[in-house]
Amino acid sequence: MNDRPDWISAPAGALRGEIIVPGDKSVTHRALMLGAIAEGATRIEGFLESADTRATENILRDMGVSVEAPNAGGRVVHGAGLRGLRAPNGELDCGNSGTAMRLLAGLLAGQSFDSVLFGDASLSVRPMRRVIEPLAAMGAAIDAQAGDCAPLRIRGGKVLRGIDCHSPVASAQVKSAVLLAGLYAEGTTQVIEPQPTRDHTERMLAAFGWPVGFERGIARLTGGHVLRATGIVVPADFSSAAFFVVAATLVPGSELCLRGVGVNPRRTGLLHVLRTMGADIVEENRRESGGERIADLIVRSASLRGIEVAVEHVADMIDEFPILFVAAACAQGTTMVRGAAELRVKESDRIAVMAAGLRTLGIAVEEAPDGAVIEGGVLRGGEVDAGGDHRCAMAFAVAGAVAKAPVRIRDCANVATSFPGFSELANGCGMQIVPG
Repeated sequence: MNDRPDWISAPAGALRGEIIVPGDKSVTHRALMLGAIAEGATRIEGFLESADTRATENILRDMGVSVEAPNAGGRVVHGAGLRGLRAPNGELDCGNSGTAMRLLAGLLAGQSFDSVLFGDASLSVRPMRRVIEPLAAMGAAIDAQAGDCAPLRIRGGKVLRGIDCHSPVASAQVKSAVLLAGLYAEGTTQVIEPQPTRDHTERMLAAFGWPVGFERGIARLTGGHVLRATGIVVPADFSSAAFFVVAATLVPGSELCLRGVGVNPRRTGLLHVLRTMGADIVEENRRESGGERIADLIVRSASLRGIEVAVEHVADMIDEFPILFVAAACAQGTTMVRGAAELRVKESDRIAVMAAGLRTLGIAVEEAPDGAVIEGGVLRGGEVDAGGDHRCAMAFAVAGAVAKAPVRIRDCANVATSFPGFSELANGCGMQIVPG
């Protein structure tokens, strides 16, 4: 099923049971990268087996890092040390992963050798100036194609200097790229953000023993230290869990338990928004691993009401907006989203893709440059296009579960980049997704 480009999602009965969604993609990428430049062997449990994370894994192998895979979801990364990476024999393929490209740009800026990062057609039109400019201010030499797009050609052997980076965009990828370059820089590197973003990099650097200071919207570190291998348990990905949280909320009679979900405060803006809309979501068995907060989520169906989404939550839920649009489409009243211009430059223009699809399904949506106004209503069946965007495809699959008739979703092949086995897991708890 995962090889088929189209899906049909039919109306579902009550969703029931306990599920474990795949490991957190953001944490998996970072565990691989920091493990590669640490001293010793880093053991990773809960590794996300996806195209995106394997792209990072293969790139590190191309630079001489030994990565063992003793079992599915497990990796042992034999660190080469901060200065131990080797020049690759060819260009480095990031596939569809913006996280891989942007974070590796920071990591590779401090190496002694030249490198080239490239990606697929979708990644090759995503903006890279936001990473290139602060890295250049640190002394890096990075050349890009017209429009500051990939491939990125990074010249090695440059002396990097710590900077105060006032990032114009709220982007955890930009922050992380600068911090990774800061490991190789002279002096202190500090990133100040317009809004707080995910702090996975800061938390994991601390877990690997690198002194790092961080608070809301600010992160800083100095060069000259050593990363020491550690054990990393990757929590279940909140962004993946979000589709099931919303599905169980919307499908009447549902009660679903999602085990071991990462509930890092910089990732869970959607929980705040859904609860404000009236969702019934309970966190149980709270715990911590590798600096990351984890909990089991118990979700029961509930009626939602439209709200104006507080801008303060936007950066903490940027990957969850496609599924929020579906929740808003099923809510009573109007939902307004602003401050989410970043959605225009993700794997697709997510605002445009979701707005077009929801209109096809009978929902009134008014687009804005940085968001949308969604009038809640009744989803009817129809045919929508996911635009090659994995999160839009899964969001429309949830829409099909609560619609009055089946929804045919075109261009779903990229779901494997972030959530392999999504349709099988969804069908196991009561959804009805079949190849189209």
